[in-house]
Amino acid sequence: MPRPTLTRSLRRTGALTAVAFAAAVALAGPAAAHAEVEAEGARALDQNVALTFTAESESASAGISELEVILPEGITPADITYKEGPKGWKLAPTDRGYTVSGPKLAVGEDAEYVVTVRQLPDTRALVFKTLQTYSDGQVDRWIELDEESEGDGHGHGHPAPRLELKAAAPGAKAVSPTPTEEPTAAAPSDRPATAPAGASAEAAADGTDGDDGIPVALPIGIGAAVVVLGAGAWWFRSRRGAAS
Repeated sequence: MPRPTLTRSLRRTGALTAVAFAAAVALAGPAAAHAEVEAEGARALDQNVALTFTAESESASAGISELEVILPEGITPADITYKEGPKGWKLAPTDRGYTVSGPKLAVGEDAEYVVTVRQLPDTRALVFKTLQTYSDGQVDRWIELDEESEGDGHGHGHPAPRLELKAAAPGAKAVSPTPTEEPTAAAPSDRPATAPAGASAEAAADGTDGDDGIPVALPIGIGAAVVVLGAGAWWFRSRRGAAS
């Protein structure tokens, strides 16, 4: 093969190789991104377990600003305590899990944070569906289960973070549910109990004694009647004597 022809052939081969490599990188990029949860050596029914979550950035123009996690059965928002994460980020419970959010991260920076779970449920695996929101409103939905995460057959799915658990330790038991805040009971008063303000007036109006409940006015009325009748009888006898 003449030298010029060989040179052109090598150049053509090099160009094709570069194109193929670029295409492979472009196709591999989305497949490499993922969201994960880790807890080394975690077992079912373990208590106060630190879970580390990592969500990789897929945007070339915006930073991650929020992660919403849907908790699996057996873990409630009250069981979660925020331990650490990106600067300025905070945890807020929701009706189905929690959010961790704050100032947007730099473009391309992955989000990583740690929470503590009061107790892991007695199960073989936990799935934490995650919605990853960027500063421009874009949302990556890491919610697919294993059987759904194959996507288009090239590994382009969005599997939910999954944590495999070892069997519970011998003797491990489920603790009582996380207590909820109860209204604070009023402190007992040191002052003696007193009757209602109108009670004394009502008792006086009733005019009852403390023994048999007979009104005080009743014997007074009877006495007055006796006096009146006696006086009447005396007056009547006096009139009859005068007449005779």
